[in-house]
Amino acid sequence: MTRTFLERLMASPMLADGAMGTVLHARGVSFDHSFDGQNLDHPELVRDIHRLYIASGAELIETNTFGANFYRLSKFGLEERVRDINLRGAKLARDAREIEGREVFVGGSMGPLGQALAPLGRLSLAEAESAYARQAEALVEGGVDLFLLETHAHPLELRSAVNAVRRVSADLPIVALLTFTGEGKTFTGHTPQEMVAALDDLPIDVLGANCSVGPQQMLDVLLAMASCTRRPLAAMPNAGLPGYRDGRFVYLSTPAYFGSYAARFLDAGVRLVGGCCGTTPEHIAAMAEELKRYRQHRSPSAQAPVLVQVSEPEPVRETSAGEPVSNFLTKLRRGFVVSVELDPPRGTNPEKLLQGAHRLAEAGVDAVNVADSPMARVRMACWAISALIARDVGVEVIMHFTCRDRNLMGLQSDLMGAYALGVRNIMAITGDPPALGDFKEATAVYDVDSIGLVQIIRALNSGVDFAKNAIGHPTELSIGVAVNPAADDWDRELDRLKQKIDAGAQFAFTQPLYELAVVERFVERMSGIRLPVCLGVLPLMSHRHAEFLHNEVPGITVPAPAREAMANAGKDGAQVGKELAIELLEQAGNLLQGAYLMPSFGRYDACVEIVRYLKDRNR
Repeated sequence: MTRTFLERLMASPMLADGAMGTVLHARGVSFDHSFDGQNLDHPELVRDIHRLYIASGAELIETNTFGANFYRLSKFGLEERVRDINLRGAKLARDAREIEGREVFVGGSMGPLGQALAPLGRLSLAEAESAYARQAEALVEGGVDLFLLETHAHPLELRSAVNAVRRVSADLPIVALLTFTGEGKTFTGHTPQEMVAALDDLPIDVLGANCSVGPQQMLDVLLAMASCTRRPLAAMPNAGLPGYRDGRFVYLSTPAYFGSYAARFLDAGVRLVGGCCGTTPEHIAAMAEELKRYRQHRSPSAQAPVLVQVSEPEPVRETSAGEPVSNFLTKLRRGFVVSVELDPPRGTNPEKLLQGAHRLAEAGVDAVNVADSPMARVRMACWAISALIARDVGVEVIMHFTCRDRNLMGLQSDLMGAYALGVRNIMAITGDPPALGDFKEATAVYDVDSIGLVQIIRALNSGVDFAKNAIGHPTELSIGVAVNPAADDWDRELDRLKQKIDAGAQFAFTQPLYELAVVERFVERMSGIRLPVCLGVLPLMSHRHAEFLHNEVPGITVPAPAREAMANAGKDGAQVGKELAIELLEQAGNLLQGAYLMPSFGRYDACVEIVRYLKDRNR
């Protein structure tokens, strides 16, 4: 290589390649397989695709390692092959360059880790940086000429990637590519100008955007970037928006249309152009022809780009009157409340559950909790049964809502839908993994955990989604969370509870407890934390039930005296279990602000009696 990448880039505008994944999929690699893993399984296929892009005019090719980090590879059981896949990816790109015999630069591609960073998710910055460093080491060993940190939306994650690269290599250039929605913001709500400012202190050599949108909308993003940075700019848009036909994603932008935007990007000050999802060697060849004409006949000031924006009017953001406070939360803050958990039906008939809700309402229950497919077993959607209870029974609902089954978009859509149907209380829960349930092969989403979910609800309550797009009228959702007073690692449990409170939690429900000493210790540890808490109580039904909960259900401890009492109860187990529950509630009644009853096996009778007892006691 006679020139460095930056020397070549400064000499004249430069063309990068297109989408490796798009061509791999077109060649028969399904989404069930790791595209990065093809470096090991089908190296000749990857090398041939690199050669096609070089033959189309690309002067920069990216290694087939976009998702070759520990976390993304773990989805395919390849987490221990990080070094092998990245090393081979770099070698295949270099081999293709050598075969074609042209001046082509090899960029080490590194995409997002595929897991949300704390506090939105569980991944710490140190863990993220370590994963990126491991990938970068293998790419350097493989001989890349530069790094392409692609498709980043979160400034903290990109910062960890840049820091990791600089730990491994002090001098290889870094191209950082951000991704934006059709509204011109990252999914975390940052504008191009805000992202440029957030990254200003990092050793990034080229800054730009890729993925998510087509060339027209990306041009607007690059113009915004150009107004606030002197760094060289890069643009690698998708080939428009995809459709799904015959089992494949099909992108609509033709090579001719895509190529026509090359000159518009150059007029906007972009130095490096290429393609992302949906772009093929034909798209890159069209851009190469446009760059050739541009170099011969045009200068950057020859023609200003014409911008055409097509978008629906954004909702006008309305501000809330203050902290959302539901009727349930008002009662909780003023006196002792009682709520009972209802599990949605396994099928399509909600009648038994609605009858149970009616009986609980008649007994004077303050609210009912509606679980969200607990233990990862398929049940009717929690928002649907919550809406039915609110409409047909009239009792207030606390809807449990997990992060397991919905991505970041689905979480927000379902929360807004539940609010429109009358739900006013949400219990933010991370959720049991699918491995516990009936469909062990199902994919868990977990874009966020319960702390991140609280942040999302708080954003909706302020009139915006998590990307800071206005939603019109704010939601008014009171936010509850779970806490386990009997957690083995109490320091961690307390730290997470404090994070939930900082994120916006307004009340908490405990895991089922059976011992006054545990409640007293919990109250002592909570000293100084102002948060109303309801005591979780799951009435025991039999000795077998007690042994099962104690020995087989994580997070539940049934003390020996209670198990012995249930063993001696014989056929009267349900009655004794009810008496033990009332006894604990009597002893702990002045320590916490409410009772959270959880009937087993859909047997509401015991809870109806406990509700009546507690309501009579507190009159």
